[in-house]
Amino acid sequence: MDISKTIAELKKDPEFQKNVGMVLVHNGVVRGWSRDGHKNVDAVDITVDRDSLAAICREFEQRPGIWRVVADARDGLLFPGDDVLFLVVAGDVRENVKPALSDLLDRVKAEAVRKKEHMSRPEDPCPCKA
Repeated sequence: MDISKTIAELKKDPEFQKNVGMVLVHNGVVRGWSRDGHKNVDAVDITVDRDSLAAICREFEQRPGIWRVVADARDGLLFPGDDVLFLVVAGDVRENVKPALSDLLDRVKAEAVRKKEHMSRPEDPCPCKA
C-alpha cells in the first residue's frame, strides 16, 4: 500500500471534508528479533485471513466518529524491514480515532494475521536462504 496515495484517494471523496479531522496510520514491519527472548529473526511467514480482515474493517467503520478504515496485509515469507501491515483510520476527532486505531491493530493481529518466525541456529540456517 502506498500510504500517500491511499490518503489522497480518501480525500477525493466529497464526504471526507465533512467527516474527517484526523487520519492515523499504522505501518507494521518485520522486526529482526523476536519478542520471546529477543532472538534474531531471519524471516517471518505470514498468513492473512482476508475475509476476517475485511469484516473487522467494516465493524470498525460503524464506531462513532469513524468514517473510513483501510487495511492491507502482505502474505508469504517476509524479511526484517519488510512492510507487513498497513492500517488507515479516518475519523472526526482524536478521542474517537486514536482508540479505534489501537483497538483495530489488536483485533487484526489477534484474528486476521498469523505469523511463524524463522530463527537461524549456527548449524541450521534459515530455510529462506537455502
